[in-house]
Amino acid sequence: MSKLLKIIVVGSVLATLTACTGRIENQKKNCSYDYLLHPSISISKVIGGCGPVADVK
Repeated sequence: MSKLLKIIVVGSVLATLTACTGRIENQKKNCSYDYLLHPSISISKVIGGCGPVADVK
């Protein structure tokens, strides 16, 4: 049982470390912020720290 628990813990840590991450820049490209899982739940996005984001092409 402990072997299965170790595999689950290692798998969870790896899934967390390799989660969707990225970087968002504003329209003027003078401010950016990083996000861990999704841009809309980033603290910088919630407080509007960088203003409107640039168009993604």
